[in-house]
Amino acid sequence: MGSRLLMGLAATFAFVSVASSLVWAQAPADRPSRASEAARGSAVPRTPWGDPDLSGVWTTDNMRGVPRERPAEFGTRRYLTDEEYAKRVAQDQKTRATEDNRVGAFRNDVGTRTIRQTSQVVDPPDGKIPLNDEGKRRAANRSRGSFGEGPFNGPGDFTLYDRCITRGAVGSFGPAIYGNGSVIVQSPGMVALSYEMVHDTRIIPTDGRPHIASTTRQYLGDARGHWEGDTLVVETRNFTDKTAIAGVQHTEALRLTERFRRVDEATLEYEVTIDDSNVYTRPWTLALTLASSPGHMFPYECHEGNLGLRNILSAERAEDRALEEDLKNGIVRKRRPTQNAGEGEQP
Repeated sequence: MGSRLLMGLAATFAFVSVASSLVWAQAPADRPSRASEAARGSAVPRTPWGDPDLSGVWTTDNMRGVPRERPAEFGTRRYLTDEEYAKRVAQDQKTRATEDNRVGAFRNDVGTRTIRQTSQVVDPPDGKIPLNDEGKRRAANRSRGSFGEGPFNGPGDFTLYDRCITRGAVGSFGPAIYGNGSVIVQSPGMVALSYEMVHDTRIIPTDGRPHIASTTRQYLGDARGHWEGDTLVVETRNFTDKTAIAGVQHTEALRLTERFRRVDEATLEYEVTIDDSNVYTRPWTLALTLASSPGHMFPYECHEGNLGLRNILSAERAEDRALEEDLKNGIVRKRRPTQNAGEGEQP
């Protein structure tokens, strides 16, 4: 499904791939200066019809070493000092060596560049997600799906991610342990964004058309884009309340404002401001650096051979029967946990 979808998008939107391999130095250039910002503006590549060219294959692998929320030691600083950056470079190099030499069919995707940000959250200034009381309640009670202890009585007890439905408009950019790719294709008046993991695709009109009716709700919302200079600004609303951001389920009031800006052939800056007054005390902003990934994005066949949910549910029904049988024999015990705790223990 993923490969057919991408082929169709490529034909429809005149996909322009980034074909050249680029080597990035581990330089402290991730901390932008005013001079470098000014120099960037005239160097942005453009499409044949004149829009800034965002097309290509991109990845957030390099953000794996950046915590989502800022550790208290960094205070309100957005970037690492030279000394702190050097330590992160050394840690990233060690991680890459470990993963490159890992034996077996699986390894973590860790990227090739070290990022200076102290956290992915850049606003509020302290780098913390500003949950209100309801948001904290949702965070404490969030569903862990197949990483939790259930109860598992049906498919609805699992997350949409477990069920290969979606990771959400924000979560789909990762960065996760693998599958952090995305593809952007463009045509006049339209941008399409496909995520690697769970292979969602968002179609973003940039021709000024209005949003669809507010009564129509979608997992990925209803997106409308426009250009502000070299930046693509995407405003999305009409969400359901079924997806989550950073593990916390939002409400239908969610509004997203995303900004995509091509810095150079190898770098795309992405910022998203998240606004849901039912969950947060104020809007907050997440910033990611996307790196070009020359080549193509492989299909993510999430459901092909995926027996996880069926096996978990069948095992839970077997445990139901075992508990009932033990009770008949006068044995009273706790339900066996589904995670890695010892038998009879609750983690």
